Amino acid sequence: MNDQITVCGHVATDPKHHRTTSGLDITSFRLASQQRRYDQKQGSWVAQETNWYTVSAFRGLATASATSLVKGQRVIVLGRLRIRDWEQGERRGTSVDIEADHIGPDIGWQPKGSGESPVGAGVSPAPAASESTGSGSGTGTGEWASAPPQDTPF
Repeated sequence: MNDQITVCGHVATDPKHHRTTSGLDITSFRLASQQRRYDQKQGSWVAQETNWYTVSAFRGLATASATSLVKGQRVIVLGRLRIRDWEQGERRGTSVDIEADHIGPDIGWQPKGSGESPVGAGVSPAPAASESTGSGSGTGTGEWASAPPQDTPF
């Protein structure tokens, strides 16, 4: 099976990073993806079932995930879907796994005005246009390249 899947959800467990004896970096975590629907009677969003996935990242993505992701963070995961049946004694079940190709923050869910970096990496948000220094001519207190242009030049 080589099915591609994209899932938006919350990192539900602390990412666990380890290196195999052959030197392969692996980071894994559980991802909770909850569906919601708008209930017109209640006038609000109502949570429905939660789907659970085990996400595994390898090599460089594993290292980046281990240092960037935190429990509770909203992320988007793109990868290959793996569905496995398992049996342990008298217990049986199905595991839904994602071998991640890409993992990134879901910045649409970042709290407004929080000033927090979506990945918790200590990155500060860019200053608003009113906070920039100088006239943009390079003669102010900042460097020439200190602020990006307000409009795309093309």
